[in-house]
Amino acid sequence: MVDKTKYKVLFDIDSPADIRKLELSQLKTLCSEVREYLVDVVSEVGGHFGGGLGTVELTVALHKVFNTPDDLIVWDTGHQAYPHKVLTGRRDQLHTIRKLNGISGFLKRSESEYDAFGAGHATTSISSALGMAVARDMKKETKNVVAVIGDGAMTGGMAYEAMNNSGLRKCNFIVVLNDNRMSIAPNVWQISNYFTEMIAHPEYNKFKGAIWDLTGKLDHFGDRLRKVVARVEAGVKAVITPGMLFEALGFRYFGPENGHNINQLVKLFEHVKQLNGPILVHITTEKGKGYKPAEGHVQRLHASTPFDKMTGVAHKKSGGLPAYTKIFGQALVELVKENKDIIGITAAMPDGTGLNLLQKEYPENYLDVGIAEEHAVTFAAGMATQGIIPVVAIYSTFLQRGFDQIVHDVALQKLKVVFVLDRAGLVGADGPTHHGSFDLTYLRLIPGIVIMAPKDESELRDMLYTSIKYDGGPIAIRYPRGNALGVPLKAGFEKFKIGKAETIKKGDDIAFLAVGVMVEYAKEAAAILEKEGINCEIVNMRFVKPLDEKLLDDIANRFDKVVTLEENTLVGGFGSGVLEYFAQHHYKNDILRIGLPDNFVDHGTQAELHQILGIDAEGVVKQVKEFYSGRNLKNEVVA
Repeated sequence: MVDKTKYKVLFDIDSPADIRKLELSQLKTLCSEVREYLVDVVSEVGGHFGGGLGTVELTVALHKVFNTPDDLIVWDTGHQAYPHKVLTGRRDQLHTIRKLNGISGFLKRSESEYDAFGAGHATTSISSALGMAVARDMKKETKNVVAVIGDGAMTGGMAYEAMNNSGLRKCNFIVVLNDNRMSIAPNVWQISNYFTEMIAHPEYNKFKGAIWDLTGKLDHFGDRLRKVVARVEAGVKAVITPGMLFEALGFRYFGPENGHNINQLVKLFEHVKQLNGPILVHITTEKGKGYKPAEGHVQRLHASTPFDKMTGVAHKKSGGLPAYTKIFGQALVELVKENKDIIGITAAMPDGTGLNLLQKEYPENYLDVGIAEEHAVTFAAGMATQGIIPVVAIYSTFLQRGFDQIVHDVALQKLKVVFVLDRAGLVGADGPTHHGSFDLTYLRLIPGIVIMAPKDESELRDMLYTSIKYDGGPIAIRYPRGNALGVPLKAGFEKFKIGKAETIKKGDDIAFLAVGVMVEYAKEAAAILEKEGINCEIVNMRFVKPLDEKLLDDIANRFDKVVTLEENTLVGGFGSGVLEYFAQHHYKNDILRIGLPDNFVDHGTQAELHQILGIDAEGVVKQVKEFYSGRNLKNEVVA
């Protein structure tokens, strides 16, 4: 529970309108209290943390200067926007963040009128804000539009596509570059290095400030002199500041400014909101600002489970099994040790994908391309043409961004690229923007690709080995978020035959065809059904593409009723593939498909969501019993 008595200002702020009533002298207190409140709450419930600590002053300044929600603020990705949530009527709900029926960990238009645009993927803010600004002009409205991008999102090409279009349109809107020199991991961005060098040598800013102060005291002559200085400044700025790039793209550039100086930010935003044309305000901030454990953390406590407030150390769960992510990372290290032609590629998420282990052991075999999934895929394709074996490790939800590149640059050329999709299926608290609900569908339609899903960590290791040895084109492995099952791991690896399934248990009443995590649920459900007289055969399909056609023929001939199980949307997924095969061969079996529905699934724990959607063991039992009894009754009537 939060001690409200220690907060002098924060609990009087129920909306940004209350911020606009505050004097400048009160804003610093508000910033300190927002930061302390974030530490108090997030340490108890977990969530994205470091990014929000770095945007406190920025958030307060924006809501002070701009008339939100009439003026529109677009936050890139949204994990930096916890202070925004606190100040826009959701302060008292922050303890529910990322929990079932609680507020979202990202921005969500249906949650608040202050959330102008929802996003959980990076690099969308400038494009969407430009769209809002153009729509405003078409409707002859006067609202301000502000995009806040940063925390690594400027490594994505979409930002530059949007900036190029913005410069051509000359539309009035503001882009705030929150330059904290970090993404999730330390930023992989050459421009960031340029910014860092400029900030370390601020002679230009000292020169500008001194001249501006002097000319401001010279009345009319000073105004004329300022115009001359401004022209000189433009030339100097083009040579020695980061503004050169942005002004070449058509933006008026301001900065770099200290993003933790609330008074300076307010003055700056008051000034630029009066100007015409696309404006870029470059501020420098520190991820994790104001909380010592985050300031000293290599990833600035980007996100965390509940942690000790004093130390920043996450509370440990006793007896936890290793995560699938770690199992993959360790296996890749073993394989690279034997074959230095294997390269691991990440899009700014070494820890999240397990490639941090490769980075530590074999840094020359580790590559981080920044938050640029499309580039990562085609970059890997280029390496593959030269005999390198690229292992592209990207979350299922983020690989969606590289779909065209997988089709056009990899599959069409039959290049050997290994795709490793972490967080496949429902991921839990991060919700619909991060659920890996669609990968079996969007990959299955690509000609020539092989798709695998392990039932446990032992199979994950062997599937990675199989992928390294496969030379027929692209191959993908998808596995869930969370801890593995704890099965014994043998030394070395086994190569699977492509497209070969595994029968785990024989039966004669109904056949379960399951992939990935659903194999375990199928086993649990079968044990329950066995006690009720329904004998189930269980098949671990292993391969979603190609399917084990010989096994499917056998199943079709021996069972009237077949159940497919997958943690993927039922639209075009594994079950659809089985249906297509049965229809193609004119089989008349009754088929029940169990999987994710044709809608976006909200946030909650994985177990909660599995239960709600009826895909856990109990849910499977219920659906199968209805399916089985209903079909039996129908058959009896026909007879």
